[in-house]
Amino acid sequence: GLSSVSSSSPSLGDLPESCVASIIGYLDPPEICKLGKLNRAFRGASWADFVWESKLPSNYQVLLDKILTFVPENLGKREIYSLLCTTNTLDGGTKKVWLDKSSGGLCMSISSKGLHITGIDDRRYWNHIPTDESRLADQNQEFLGHIVPNRSTQTWWFEVDGEVEFPFPAGSYSVFFRLQLGRSSKRFGRRICNSEHIHGWDKKPVRFQLWTSDGQHARSQCTLNEPGKWFHYHIGDFNVENSNSSTKIKLSMTQIDCTHTKGGLCLDSVVIYPSKYREKLKQKGFL
Repeated sequence: GLSSVSSSSPSLGDLPESCVASIIGYLDPPEICKLGKLNRAFRGASWADFVWESKLPSNYQVLLDKILTFVPENLGKREIYSLLCTTNTLDGGTKKVWLDKSSGGLCMSISSKGLHITGIDDRRYWNHIPTDESRLADQNQEFLGHIVPNRSTQTWWFEVDGEVEFPFPAGSYSVFFRLQLGRSSKRFGRRICNSEHIHGWDKKPVRFQLWTSDGQHARSQCTLNEPGKWFHYHIGDFNVENSNSSTKIKLSMTQIDCTHTKGGLCLDSVVIYPSKYREKLKQKGFL
């Protein structure tokens, strides 16, 4: 039957560009970009401003002013979306912010160097260890009790505090500490984990807390007992209603007990994701 169809029969290329734009506006950004390769009409529609404005956070102009030091003039909405999806650094590289390419949800990662860690200046307890397993690849993770392999490198007092103020788009967000018991390395191309210095974390749970400037508070606790894997330990959730003002967040992680010492913990970062992404984090290690 197809061989009998006239070459003048209507095709996708004959659809008006405005109609195509109205249709693809219901799709996710990656699908829109793929369809833009189909033909001229789809390519033009995939750059339509009204299509991409619906994908951008409502406060995208505030985000541009906060994240980028220079914004070229006359940018289209698709170009703005692309800029915000790029991993942008803040505060001397200790924080990174980006939009999830598929949904436009805002994500943030705070390096261990952007956190206040008790005893961080004492090399008997903490050391910066470069690693390609870090969430912030150009940053370092921290390792507790690793420099000198003896009992003098152990500690009773473990406390980490962090603070961030940012104009988060309206929505619900989840906050996590990214941690690992033991130090990872590679030998003959295989990943191995040194658990020699891990001790004390199974005696008492670690406590997590967060506070927001508008009075929200969340707390949780968890016993660290699975060495060799990176886990996202859930601190709590917070909600943002006003996208045009900054939300200030304070967070903490503590394990203080003078009855036993602790050692062998890697602290990589704190991550903030839209709450709907919890399932994705479960695949990467989530507690």
